[in-house]
Amino acid sequence: MTDFVLYRRVSTAQQGRSGLGLEAQARDLDLYLSGRAGPDANVIGTYTDIQSGARADRPELAKAVQAAKDAGAVLLVAKLDRLSRNVAFIANLLEDADLQLRVAAMPDADRFALHVYAALAEQERTFISERTKAALAMAKARGVRLGGLRPNTVRRNEHVSAKADADAKRIAPIVRPLRNAGASLRTIAKALTDEGIETPRGGAWTATAVRRALSRIEAKTSTSIA
Repeated sequence: MTDFVLYRRVSTAQQGRSGLGLEAQARDLDLYLSGRAGPDANVIGTYTDIQSGARADRPELAKAVQAAKDAGAVLLVAKLDRLSRNVAFIANLLEDADLQLRVAAMPDADRFALHVYAALAEQERTFISERTKAALAMAKARGVRLGGLRPNTVRRNEHVSAKADADAKRIAPIVRPLRNAGASLRTIAKALTDEGIETPRGGAWTATAVRRALSRIEAKTSTSIA
């Protein structure tokens, strides 16, 4: 029997409340456990942080690492960037001889491969950032106005946003109880369609449409509480 400690991370409180980011990670972890780990896989703990991957002070990750070490278990994450976006931080974990680490999305990767992947990912992020800054500087030099919207565009966006908020409020009494009860996005979409409730565009509900509505519902709820 192989023991596993699961670690998940989302960057924002809204993702944590809605479960949207966590749902995808749970799917990947389950696929690994049911496929690669085999029937003897035993999950002894699950830890979740709601913090940016750029930060090193993540208490739940520290707990997960210690729990895995203490039990001689495998620390399992959905993707490498759920551990961190900093290659030095990941390297320290990979070099810890007392820690067994597996990445569900890269089931065949050993420590060396994971280290290389982390380094390449960080290099790519740095390049994208530099390229974006250079493009903005060139646009500014050509006299392109950055950061502003025309008045008509602002008004149109406000109208669209207000309508989307109203539609989300309309379905909240159905969507939130189902979600709190553990229903999947697809199940909720089917329930709305079966009830004859149309999307804002007059079509049938999809998991993606439900996800967007949930995000708006959660955002409005947190705003009203604040």
